[in-house]
Amino acid sequence: MYDYDLLVVGSANADLVIGVERRPAAGETVLGSDLSVHPGGKGANQAVAAARLGARTALLARVGDDAYGRLLLDSQRAAGVDTVGVLVGGAPTGVALITVDPSGDNSIVVSPGANGRLTPADVRAASSLFQASRVVSTQLEIPLESVQEVVRSLADGSRFVLNPSPPRPLPREVLDACDPLIVNEHEAKVILGDAAAGDTPEDWARILLAKGPRSVVITLGAEGALVASARGMDRVPSVKVDAVDTTGAGDAFTAALAWRLGEGASLAEAAAYAARVGAAAVTRRGAQESYPTADEVDAL
Repeated sequence: MYDYDLLVVGSANADLVIGVERRPAAGETVLGSDLSVHPGGKGANQAVAAARLGARTALLARVGDDAYGRLLLDSQRAAGVDTVGVLVGGAPTGVALITVDPSGDNSIVVSPGANGRLTPADVRAASSLFQASRVVSTQLEIPLESVQEVVRSLADGSRFVLNPSPPRPLPREVLDACDPLIVNEHEAKVILGDAAAGDTPEDWARILLAKGPRSVVITLGAEGALVASARGMDRVPSVKVDAVDTTGAGDAFTAALAWRLGEGASLAEAAAYAARVGAAAVTRRGAQESYPTADEVDAL
């Protein structure tokens, strides 16, 4: 019996958000909206998204001993996330500078701060969390060597989900553990590297599977997603909504998919549910505050 449906190991940032009519060109200054501050970071986002849906969730992360760190801890606890694994101190809390245009698209620059101090030793010290978790999810806003330690710390029978964002080439040890590897088009091409990527998501998925993952999910924006494993490939349609802000939508998708897989759903079923969660998230501003409850997803 697992104590947690999902353990998220990853980043926790304060999101500093400004709305803009258009993004500035090189050397250009544009005026934006008033600055708003929100709890964010891919790890913290995933944990809140899963907890809002009803998953028993824990977070392993590091924040600074500062106002942004307290903001993040308060947000996790309010959503029902167990923060026993959140370490405090070592560096200022990570910050993400986000601009959002009128279409809801965003551009993000991240200062890792304390996220860069989440070490392999921190991961090893949290072994009890790994033993108690059915599914473990992580991203690449923490050091790669810590992600490798996550793979080595997995309990027998648990499932590992990775969204390699921001993307970088991955060691075979990490790729072999992914079930699934969740990527968008840009992330897929970075991980494929010099491999002949082909012209279609199906081509990318075949080559990615050959690199080691047990399954792959490629998110395709308005075109939905492609899921692929040794059993075959399926397209999952998108859910049509009026997008207000896409910040954190990919994190909501990943969290929902990871949770549903742990509940026994097939990859295609979990991706279809995750698409609905992501669609609900983009209809509201912000990241964590935009995430729906299970009842809101059912009503979509």
